[in-house]
Amino acid sequence: MAYRVTLIPGDGTGPEITEATRRVVAATGVPIEWEVQEAGIPALEQTGELLPEATLESIRRNKVALKGPLTTPIGTGFRSINVALRQIFSLYACLRPCKWYPGVRSRYEQVNLVVVRENLEDLYAGIEFEQGTPECLELINQIERLGGKRIREDSGISIKPISVYNTSRIVRFAFDYARRYGRKKVTTVTKSNIMKFTDGLFLQVSREVAKEYPDVQFDEVLVDALGMQLVQRPENFDVLVLPNLYGDIMSDMCAGLVGGLGVAPGANYGDELAIFEAVHGSAPRYAGQNKVNPTAVMLSAVLMLRHLGEVDAADRMERAIAEVIREGKKVTYDMKPHRDDPTAVGTSQMADAIIEKLQEMKAGVA
Repeated sequence: MAYRVTLIPGDGTGPEITEATRRVVAATGVPIEWEVQEAGIPALEQTGELLPEATLESIRRNKVALKGPLTTPIGTGFRSINVALRQIFSLYACLRPCKWYPGVRSRYEQVNLVVVRENLEDLYAGIEFEQGTPECLELINQIERLGGKRIREDSGISIKPISVYNTSRIVRFAFDYARRYGRKKVTTVTKSNIMKFTDGLFLQVSREVAKEYPDVQFDEVLVDALGMQLVQRPENFDVLVLPNLYGDIMSDMCAGLVGGLGVAPGANYGDELAIFEAVHGSAPRYAGQNKVNPTAVMLSAVLMLRHLGEVDAADRMERAIAEVIREGKKVTYDMKPHRDDPTAVGTSQMADAIIEKLQEMKAGVA
């Protein structure tokens, strides 16, 4: 029986790379019935809404979605459609593997990190007060009354909530992931020496949860020190678990260690459903040119197949992607030694090469 999966093509280059991904997933032999729904600019043009109820209902019903990149229009709607989806469906865990594949141009090799980011709290909770509004001025007065510290009246304010409940969930997710995939160490990342009641709470809860996993090494590091140490010795880290904002920043940094956002997949998990998406944006200036690298969305689909329990198919798909990248012949311009290399192929042609590898594996050639 086929799996039913919601497919959100996205906008900009999204439709091209999700279509290429869909063809590669089909070549694995896993039967998937794609339920195509719109979000973002295409949905706004068709329905007047950035996130139509039909799209949300499809995700609720199918419990699994693969999403192309989306552009959030400036001055209207959600601050971020991606953040809105995470909050609507309580997708508390963001998983961003950062793995170097031979053939990818990078200053580092053999990097294989996993970033686990808390998705619902911290400064991304969106609890903000605009400078000069009555609400902001009232809050400033309350803070002075309760805490004895005066904030300038021309300030805007963001609130940073971190709870025991959500911290426990994300740290357990990181340790469970480490156990499931044979990872050796989980490192919790904070700025707890300064933010003692928020980051300090995250660290305290991390230490308590770590006691439940004596088989997995636990470590802790300050976020600024992590930035330095990742540049110096990325091989010292394995699974990183971080509050929301640090997770966003450090996952991009880790992607930079392995070649950039073009090879950076992502997944967002809740208790009941999951949405899989690349980390990169929609690159609208390249839309319709059959030019952009589909690797990140394809690797996100690999994560999706593992989530569905199709581990063998996921492994074969990842090997096929890795082999095409290693050979370096039928890859997009950004994966060539020189970006103007005339031998670079388009999005669709790179997908064809990966499909050919999968067919060779099936035939026992590869």
